[in-house]
Amino acid sequence: MEAQNFDIKKIMELLPHRYPFLLVDRVLEVVPGEKAVGLKNVTMNEPFFQGHFPGEPLMPGVLQIEALAQVGALAVLTMPEYKNNLLLFAGVEKFRFKKLVQPGDQLIMEVEVSNIRRSVGKGKGSIKIEDKVVTSGELLFSVVPKADYNAGE
Repeated sequence: MEAQNFDIKKIMELLPHRYPFLLVDRVLEVVPGEKAVGLKNVTMNEPFFQGHFPGEPLMPGVLQIEALAQVGALAVLTMPEYKNNLLLFAGVEKFRFKKLVQPGDQLIMEVEVSNIRRSVGKGKGSIKIEDKVVTSGELLFSVVPKADYNAGE
C-alpha cells in the first residue's frame, strides 16, 4: 500500500482523543496495517509540566507511551476493515527510557505493527529526538467496534 501523511484535522477524524490528551501533532507517514510515523513538538505549554516537575519540566514516560499508542492506532485505523473501531491498550512490554524528554524537543514516533488478528494486536514503537532513540518498547492493543464501546453509556 502507498504511504500517506496526515495533518491534525485528519488525525482528529481517526482518533477520539482531544486536548489535552491528543499527543500527535502530525503524521509524517502511514502505511495501513504496517507502520506509522508521527511527530510531536514538546512545548512548555503542555499542561503536564505544571506538575511534572515545576522548575525541572520532564515529559512523563507514561505520556510518551500514550503518544506512541496513538501513532500505532493510526496504522491500524487506516485499514478499511478497522475503519469504525477504537483501539484500546491491552498492555505494554519491554519499555525503556534512555533520555529525558523536555520542552523544546521534537519527538519522531514510529510504530511498526508486527501482529494483528481480528481483535488483538501488537506493535513495536520507538521515539527519537535528533535521530537518537530515547524511548522504545512493545504495545499490545485490542480492537473494539465503536458501536460496542458506546453501548455501555
